[in-house]
Amino acid sequence: MSLFGAMNTAITGLNAQAAAFGNISDNVANSQTVGFKGVDTAFIDYLTVSNASQNVSGAVTTIPQYQNNVQGTLAQSSDPLALAITGQGFFPVSSATTKTAGQTMFSTTPAYTRTGDFQLNAQGYLVNSAGNYLNGWPVNSSTGVVNQNALAPIQVTQTVYNPVQTSTISLSANLPATPTAGTPVSSQVTVYDALGTPHTVTLNWTQNATNDWTVAVNVPDDISTTAEGTADVQFGTTSGNAVASGTVGALGTATGNLTTTSYAAGGAANITFNANFGQGSQAITLNLGNFGASTGLTQYAGTTYSLNGITQNGVPPGSYSSITAAASGDISVNYNNGQSRVIAQVPVVTFAAPDALQRQNGQAFTATLDSGNPTAQVAGNNGAGTLVVGSVEQSNVDIAQQFSKLIVAQEAYSANTKLITTSDQLMQATINMKQ
Repeated sequence: MSLFGAMNTAITGLNAQAAAFGNISDNVANSQTVGFKGVDTAFIDYLTVSNASQNVSGAVTTIPQYQNNVQGTLAQSSDPLALAITGQGFFPVSSATTKTAGQTMFSTTPAYTRTGDFQLNAQGYLVNSAGNYLNGWPVNSSTGVVNQNALAPIQVTQTVYNPVQTSTISLSANLPATPTAGTPVSSQVTVYDALGTPHTVTLNWTQNATNDWTVAVNVPDDISTTAEGTADVQFGTTSGNAVASGTVGALGTATGNLTTTSYAAGGAANITFNANFGQGSQAITLNLGNFGASTGLTQYAGTTYSLNGITQNGVPPGSYSSITAAASGDISVNYNNGQSRVIAQVPVVTFAAPDALQRQNGQAFTATLDSGNPTAQVAGNNGAGTLVVGSVEQSNVDIAQQFSKLIVAQEAYSANTKLITTSDQLMQATINMKQ
């Protein structure tokens, strides 16, 4: 009985070492696979009889030990859309099932991966080298609000940036308290109409008296019959209001189609005018800062006009230029008009037991009962790893360690074959006793 038991035990040993060989082979073969997670081997002893007076040889079996939560080395990539996770978590991805009439259909089973070598495909999707499509939370292009209740493959569809007509001009400048005689004081800014056509607005400043100026708004392309006009701007106590010297205290008489805001402590000092560039009346507000504040327009000591900045909120039309990823997970589309638009945010998905995930093709995983439910988090929040842009995570397989395990498995396999041979010889000797 012991000879048969020894042989059976040795055979299970062969099977166990063969399983270990298989895992080692898988690891070594994928040592250069981006995002690959290695598999170790655990050996488990099964008893037949084992007590104080007798021990009968049993058996050994194996189970895989997954290394899904072991970090691989991060390597820089020439791909600007490449992403890597430092810490815990996975990228949410989808696999394509069919492509019909240019439309890509996706599997309804959520999948997760650490393979972040994403690139833009012909349909505008972000896809990694294994063919998995990166999922993200959609972002409202108008409000910038992230919808964390929806997770879908990220696709670039907004290839044109629509023009935005100018509604506000913001001026930050200092008018000289003692301007040089005969030197014009003016600013120019380009504004846009509803079609994105540029037009020039000129602001000409004339000092009437100490702390008292008149601004004339000139818009050459305005086709309306009423000229823009002028407005009086007073600084400090000359305005009759309790404001600091050199700050806007009052906006006085306005002519043409200009209107001004009344004084209110800390309130906005605005001048509004209407222009018609052929698309109908367009109201534009000139923001001079706040009453009594040293931001925006001021009048301090000096003899020359100092322009700190003049901006407007209009945008010309633009065409798709590129797509970029940020460490926050934001995926942005860039346009040739200098504008960009965030279209999605990539979350990091965590699990209570990531080693219990079910492996799938292409370095992907699916959730199981043992892994727990997926939890999508903003990168770097609540235990989720952080994102590194322009890098990929290499395989977490250590070649030197695998070769050490290979030598051990090889010797153990050979030893088990020797046990089978020896058991067979002993059984033959026992049978030959009858002759």
